[in-house]
Amino acid sequence: MAQHKELSCDFTLEVWGEGVVTAVPDRTLITLGTVSEGLDLESVQSDNATKVAAIIEALEHSGIARESIKTTQFQIEPQYDYVDGKQEFRGYKVTHLLQVTLDNVTEAGRLIDTAVANGANMVTSIEFESSEAAKARQGALIAAVRNAEAKAITIAQALGVSLSAVPCKVEEVAQPGAEPVFFKAAAMPSESATSPIEPGQLTFRAAVRIWYMYG
Repeated sequence: MAQHKELSCDFTLEVWGEGVVTAVPDRTLITLGTVSEGLDLESVQSDNATKVAAIIEALEHSGIARESIKTTQFQIEPQYDYVDGKQEFRGYKVTHLLQVTLDNVTEAGRLIDTAVANGANMVTSIEFESSEAAKARQGALIAAVRNAEAKAITIAQALGVSLSAVPCKVEEVAQPGAEPVFFKAAAMPSESATSPIEPGQLTFRAAVRIWYMYG
């Protein structure tokens, strides 16, 4: 029976490789909604519900499918002031946030304008994604391996040694999958004009550590 000899890494050259691939975003996730405040909880909640319903109706009327709109946060909070070290109740705060998914990156500004015109007073995030994310991650990993291999060859030539044809160990180093184009904004007054939203590019990174035997 043939015996397989396990590769040893006693005499090895360790190198680190990095790869970067960019992709054009083609999908937008926007989180927005409305915050209502007042002394009477029932009135505050009713006001908030009316505004959110108006936002959803306006978004649907502008061409956004209902399944592309979902609630991501609904919160009721009592509000207090502290006067001379004493806690004094000042009312309730109701927050209802929606996440809206767009299958493009060109309509973000118009969507925000529509929502604000119909009662939205908060935009918490705008995030761009790419349908080519998996392909871009693979490309970054391939680039990282090739980068490490090129470094190993350069070092081996400088030392006057030869490398094993196959690495004895390869380890992927955890990296963020992408550096998303991501915006955050505080509460927005309804009369504010929305600035044009530029999607830019997504950056995918990968890193590896590779060990080669040399001799």
